[in-house]
Amino acid sequence: MHKHHRALGLASPREGGVTALDIARQRPAASVTLVRPHAARRAARFFVEKFPGRSMYAVKANPEPALLRELWAAGITHYDVASLAEVALVAETLPQAVLCFMHPVKSEEAIAEAYFAFGVRTFSLDTMDELEKIVAATATDGVAATDLNLCVRIRVSSDHSKLSLAAKFGAEPDEMKDLLIATRQAADALGICFHVGSQAMTPAAYGEAMERVRAAIVEAAVTVDIVDVGGGFPSWYPGMEPPPLEAYFEVIGRAFEDLPISYSAELWCEPGRALCAEYASVLVRVEKRRGDQLYINEGAYGALFDAAHVGWRFPVTLVREEESHTRDMAFSFYGPTCDDLDHMAGPFMLPADTKAGDYVEIGMLGAYGTAMRTRFNGFGAGMTVEAKDEPMASLYAEIEERREASNVVTL
Repeated sequence: MHKHHRALGLASPREGGVTALDIARQRPAASVTLVRPHAARRAARFFVEKFPGRSMYAVKANPEPALLRELWAAGITHYDVASLAEVALVAETLPQAVLCFMHPVKSEEAIAEAYFAFGVRTFSLDTMDELEKIVAATATDGVAATDLNLCVRIRVSSDHSKLSLAAKFGAEPDEMKDLLIATRQAADALGICFHVGSQAMTPAAYGEAMERVRAAIVEAAVTVDIVDVGGGFPSWYPGMEPPPLEAYFEVIGRAFEDLPISYSAELWCEPGRALCAEYASVLVRVEKRRGDQLYINEGAYGALFDAAHVGWRFPVTLVREEESHTRDMAFSFYGPTCDDLDHMAGPFMLPADTKAGDYVEIGMLGAYGTAMRTRFNGFGAGMTVEAKDEPMASLYAEIEERREASNVVTL
């Protein structure tokens, strides 16, 4: 039986707050984004307290200033920025934040402005060309900068992750020796970084990558000051139930301690999804039902890009006054545009009596969801409302049931 929104004890609002059901009662015609700052703060505190090193937020996952401020308040002081626009945004929102320009390919103009105008000192690279570009762009009157933290990105496998990030960036093993030696000469602090891919489903992804780091350090015989394990830390989605994050931290911490590095070397990570996925959900209205297809007012050109283009399954729950007594069935979604590509195959499990006029909450869209919205075909986001209940209460109920069954610790 489907556990509808009202039936969940976890759905009780905090004092003075609203819930998805409160919004649905108002019958909004456009989709509504529900943000939950307390969920972002909780995730940030978890990383700050439990990761055995420094956590910096990957801004690309969700650059909303309100979210950035919540993460800062919870202890996240470093931010992984991938463009000059992100540099400027974070600098304006959080003037005291430490910015790390971790995109391995940057324009010389962007490097120079980041360095001279915004005080960025940390840059990543994966080729000699990029190293030369950084050195040239940060020089003053022909004199090279002496305060650079340069992180060489090594290519590692994405086999354990749901979305690969192994094709575009990263130096190959046979390139690392010369690149590390050259970067060591140009850097005040030398780092090695990698990215195992998005939504890594096993801690082994990091253990295997750290073996590549070890081999590179041994071959180049350089002193490494920073090891950055990147992002990829998973969140919970239907059909994707990873081990607890503590297991990832344990593998990473143990591997870091075993590396041939100085006692003062720092361990970094770049969580994006794991910090902000629960921050936002979207309340949508069913405009039409045709068999097992629901036509909704949010889609591929909005917050459901990943659902359409990479087949991501997001948790969903029916939000209406009356309880449904029908079994769940599998639905697919069509978005509001006139484009056939505006299709989310799912399957999304909802009560079989879901109908036009009903509201559905789609969860875990704080990461790579609301940030991907466009206004194609004249459709865009409606209002944003701060909610005080737990993110996707039905999702939390299912996580709790699975946790009790498997003794898995979740956030």
